Amino acid sequence: MTSAVQAYTYAGPSVLTDGRLGLSTSGGTALSGPAAHPRFFSGLLTHAAPAAAGLLAVADVALARYHQPRPGWTRDPVVTCDGGRLRFESFSACGGVYARLDVLALDGDVLDRGTTNVDVNGPLREALARVGGRDPLHVGVGPDELAVTTLDGAVVEKKVPLPTRWLRGFAEVQVMAAGWDLRAELAGPQAVRFLRSLPKGARSTVWAVPAGRDLRLSSGPGRGGVCLSGAGRVATLLPLLRFAKALRVYGPADGSSTAGAWELELPGMRYTLAVSPEPWRGFSGEGQVLDALATDEAAADADLVGMLLNFEPTVELGLLAERSGLPVERVRAALTQLGTSGRVGYDLHEAAHFHRELPYDKDQVAELNPRLTAARKLVEAGAVRLLPDDHAEVTTDGGLRRVRVGEGTCNCPWWFDHRGSRGPCKHVLSARIAARTAVEAAL
Repeated sequence: MTSAVQAYTYAGPSVLTDGRLGLSTSGGTALSGPAAHPRFFSGLLTHAAPAAAGLLAVADVALARYHQPRPGWTRDPVVTCDGGRLRFESFSACGGVYARLDVLALDGDVLDRGTTNVDVNGPLREALARVGGRDPLHVGVGPDELAVTTLDGAVVEKKVPLPTRWLRGFAEVQVMAAGWDLRAELAGPQAVRFLRSLPKGARSTVWAVPAGRDLRLSSGPGRGGVCLSGAGRVATLLPLLRFAKALRVYGPADGSSTAGAWELELPGMRYTLAVSPEPWRGFSGEGQVLDALATDEAAADADLVGMLLNFEPTVELGLLAERSGLPVERVRAALTQLGTSGRVGYDLHEAAHFHRELPYDKDQVAELNPRLTAARKLVEAGAVRLLPDDHAEVTTDGGLRRVRVGEGTCNCPWWFDHRGSRGPCKHVLSARIAARTAVEAAL
């Protein structure tokens, strides 16, 4: 697994003092252009205590490694300002848990729109944990709003390894989430009771099955149920229960995956956790983006669609199709392509994509998807033979692979192990690429 090194440079540490939270920023993209220390917002968060607890929960996920825990992960959260809210996001080191806090109740000045990393250091974490009461919290996202600057003016620098699975996780989770539905919604008291009833064992697997207006725990799947594999991975929900107004649970309606998402409604904000199908299985290996990336026009479409994104609160597929002149399906594939470089996320509550920017080059996409790279090499080598009735044969060093193109089945070990649950194998991808090429050549 390859890994880049990301360097953060902050003008000073983030601090919380006298009811003023100053979040120091490092790099990023704004509507006004790239900035070393962008400044996005200055104003009040009406509900200080849940905001502090929610930000701390996002930071906790960024520090966590749920599978084979070990210290050393110091990734800072990402924040996006879209003009109407602040979205704080993080991913666990193991790549199996995604967290987002959407702060909706902003009262102040939006100075710019864009995405940046924010410093969440040890002293700030301790200060956030002490926030209570009903007083509003003044927040500044950007260096000019630091309530207390470093007395010696020292710059804060951090260098952390950034595995490719982190970015691939951001890409995969937004594609998977787009296929999930709301499976259950509980009012505050029922939500608290249910979440506190979860088994304490970090690796326990349970199903949350609707029972009237409540949820019940089951050891196996039930009608409308959502799987929670590794119950300990939703531990960051528990400190937020004292603020909970509702709990919403999302999952695939067809039961095609045991991944799912848990969303707490808080005063003026929402906290969302998406968990992968297994504690040992990060989102990065799910392969749900590969079919969209395999189309010849996806990269060019992504360039066009990307130019139309302006950090809107929601990305409207129909509006993008109208502006770009592309069919909706090609817009959706373009958004998937943009997601592989961290430029698109998905909001389950609003059932819509949103724009963000992460510090990655689109040229890294091929490296992040080795199955797709291998599939294209098979096509280029002439290893794919298309047959009648939507069949194909792919010649490999491991033997002859027989593929049903539309169904996406193959006789290779990968397909027998996963049965399509982790995206298509390289042989199915190569056959689909070859089939599209043949159709285009015949037109």
